[in-house]
Amino acid sequence: MQELTNEELVGNPSKNKWAGLGVLAAGLSMIVIDGTIVGVSLPTIIKDLNLDLNEAQWVNSLYSVVLAGLLLTSGRLGDRLGRRKLFMIGVVLFMAGSIFAALSHDATGLILSRVLQGVGGAAVLPATLSSVNSTFFGKDRTTAFAIWGAVISGMAAVGPLLGGWLTSSFSWQWIFIVNIPLGLLVLVGAALFVPETRSPNNKAGADVVGLLLSAAGFGLLVFGLIEGPTLGWWSAKSALALGPITWPADAAISAAPLSLAAGVIVLAVFLLWEKHRATVGKSAILDLTLFRIGTFSWGNSVAAMVAIGEFGMLLVLPLYLINILGLGTLNTGFVLAAMAVGAFFSGASARHLAARMGPPNVVIIGLALEAGGLLVLGLVITSTTSVWLIAALLVVYGLGLGLASAQLTGTVLADIPTEASGQGSATQSTVRQVGSALGSAIMGSVLANFAAASGSHLLASVPGLPPSQVASLADALSTSAGGIVPQMAAQGTSGPLGSAGPAAVEALSAGFAQGASASMLAAAGFLLIGLVGSFFVAAAAKKSAVSLSH
Repeated sequence: MQELTNEELVGNPSKNKWAGLGVLAAGLSMIVIDGTIVGVSLPTIIKDLNLDLNEAQWVNSLYSVVLAGLLLTSGRLGDRLGRRKLFMIGVVLFMAGSIFAALSHDATGLILSRVLQGVGGAAVLPATLSSVNSTFFGKDRTTAFAIWGAVISGMAAVGPLLGGWLTSSFSWQWIFIVNIPLGLLVLVGAALFVPETRSPNNKAGADVVGLLLSAAGFGLLVFGLIEGPTLGWWSAKSALALGPITWPADAAISAAPLSLAAGVIVLAVFLLWEKHRATVGKSAILDLTLFRIGTFSWGNSVAAMVAIGEFGMLLVLPLYLINILGLGTLNTGFVLAAMAVGAFFSGASARHLAARMGPPNVVIIGLALEAGGLLVLGLVITSTTSVWLIAALLVVYGLGLGLASAQLTGTVLADIPTEASGQGSATQSTVRQVGSALGSAIMGSVLANFAAASGSHLLASVPGLPPSQVASLADALSTSAGGIVPQMAAQGTSGPLGSAGPAAVEALSAGFAQGASASMLAAAGFLLIGLVGSFFVAAAAKKSAVSLSH
């Protein structure tokens, strides 16, 4: 297929651009679904591969960490080498990672497979958005952005249902195997319908140092958040052995806060390095000048907060539904699919609302619904909460998700020049992925700490339970991600605790539910911060519109 620059596409739009958009949307769906399909299957994977909560968090979040670390570089590569080419390479790598994940027999194999999936996803994600940005113009671009945003929100909500069905009907390996036929169809479609576009950059050099700094900074942050409950948030609680790196359990300070501090420092150095690269006229993977655009800077801040809340919720809620309320993976998928019902309904109407009141105002309404739904959900979660009530609140949340996601992307990129579409798209995608990785890490940490503390407090009042058992059971509740509850419930009074077993199960269930409630409230807090930021996005968009009119 003929290769076109952005300028040529303006004068010679692709006749197959809508078919190409469908192919790009299919590739995007594969990447987005994989970010949420794992959550509902995680309890089954934990049991089958004997994972602890830390390993489960890595399986869930490492995909996003790798995406975050590589998106900026892949966005720049797409500008230089060709976006369709990078898109197809990413699909192949993603399929390879999916095959290895399905064949994994332990935590190490599965985690490494998620790394390879992340590398592939990092190539696919910015290539789809920058291709849309460079292929569509005028009203068509608004429609294409709305479709792209609807795919992001809708497929993220479909992931849990698909994961629940595949895991219950076949096995958890099928959540990865399903990517193979879809990936093959996407490759064929890309070759036939997606035009090759690029934005040549005449600045010298490849920013290898920037890549390493960004990946190291994000990785250190997420590592500290995930490992904090195990290693200790300040004083060392347990030893760390990571390849050649060892950290003793009797150290004066835990490795977790040092990792967090190092992550912040490395990211600060990354920003200084990117500024230096731009000053001397060399290629940089992050164009800091884009943040002078109000809609871009404020919009990305909102996107980060929203992603933290959204993906943190998707880690915790399936564990609660399966281990505490006793739902199977398929029924859990159906409950979480309530989000998809709301998202698809509102996503379809978002474009018409945006035409009436403007995209930034639609984002505000959407985030208000998301935050409100999640806030109420956090307040009503107990060990006996009605599944129907949870599903109803998820519909409200999904309505907001469809409105906000469908319009936030277009708003963030609305004022970005076409020649910078790769940079803008990759930066926006990076912000989302950093947020999703941090969301899994933060909410997982909140869950672990609150579940252990609440479980310990409630177990202490169980009659006939030896005090020596309280600490070990509370710790097991945290590290098993609640998996100990259905195991002990199945034993009844015939387990090691004897007649105290059922009362201990009730205490553990209530303790984990309190941890899940705290996690939902924390996630709602991040969404509320995003809601506040969305008013600044609206103000920046209004200012931009006024300046353009003059």
